Parts: sequence; structure tokens; C-alpha cells
Amino acid sequence: MSEQLKKIKKQLKKELDKNRYQHTLGVMYTASCLAMRYGSDMEKAMLAGLLHDCAKCIPSDRQIHLCEKHRIPIREVERKNPHLLHAKLGAYLAKTEYGVKDPQILHAIEVHTTGEPGMGLLDKILFVADYMEPHRDKAPDLPKVRALAFTDLDGTVRQILYDTIHYLNQKRGSVDSRTYDTYQYYEKEHYGTNHT
Repeated sequence: MSEQLKKIKKQLKKELDKNRYQHTLGVMYTASCLAMRYGSDMEKAMLAGLLHDCAKCIPSDRQIHLCEKHRIPIREVERKNPHLLHAKLGAYLAKTEYGVKDPQILHAIEVHTTGEPGMGLLDKILFVADYMEPHRDKAPDLPKVRALAFTDLDGTVRQILYDTIHYLNQKRGSVDSRTYDTYQYYEKEHYGTNHT
């Protein structure tokens, strides 16, 4: 593990609560496994995994304040569901507080909650690792997702998006339009047509 990773780990241990820190380490290691499998840069995957939730434990009103202060655009759905802001605020903090300059890492952090159509390899690796890391146990179809992740990354992204939308609709929660757009994109990629 590089000195940068060790230093960031130490810093995050102070910033995150115990459960979030455990989740973060799980995502870091899962992302490195997926990077190994798909020929992506393991160091980048570990850094993205380590920092993906660096803003998660900041209270919602403070996240809104920090986004406004640093001119990070806030969409209506994010104002109503401020927990969604931790991804874009996290990308900003990864750059300014943790010294990460790599645009691929910053982008992966920024899109790790909603995804986006046409994600890059690192984006997909982080998105999938966040959903299925070993400490996760509540998401539907986890055994299926975990098995699929090492054979079909795009199919896994599609499955996670489907399960997330289905879960939020059942809960009557707000689904970010980006999540719908991303699902439609990967549904079309996967099946060549729209199944919904």
C-alpha cells in the first residue's frame, strides 16, 4: 500500500464513524479486486474506494452550506435529499483536502451514488464495489450481484440500478433522474432494447 493511501486511511479514521470507516475499507479492497479482474489500475481503484464516502459523515445542512460556498451546483432532488450531495462534495474534498488530482478518481467518486450513462471502467468498479462490499448485507440479490460482478461488469451495473430503483419505489423514496437515465442506458446496452 502506498504512503498516500496509508496517510489518507489514517485521516479518514478520524473523520468517519466506525461503521462508515469499515464500509470504506470494504469498498477499497473490493474495488482493488475488481480492478485486478478487469485490468484497471489497482492503486486508483483503492484511492477511489477509500475516498468515495469522505463527505458522508458531514451533517446535511453543512453539506449544503459547503456546496454553496464552493459553488458546487445543487439540483432540486439533492436539496430535497441532501444525502445525495456527499458524492460531488466528496470529489471536491478528495481534491482539496486529500490531494487527489487524478480526474478519473475524482469522477468515479462524483458518480458513485447515481451512476451516469457511459461510465468509464473505474466509475463502474467503484459503483459496484460500493454496493457489494463484504459488510453490505441488506441489498436484494447480493449473492447474484457478487457472482455477476466478476463476469459481467455492465450487467452488474444494470442489475444494481434495477434493484435500487425497485427498492426506492417500494419505499416511496425519491429516485434521482440520473439513476433512471443510467439504468435506461445500461438496460439498452445489455439487451439492445428497452425492457422497461
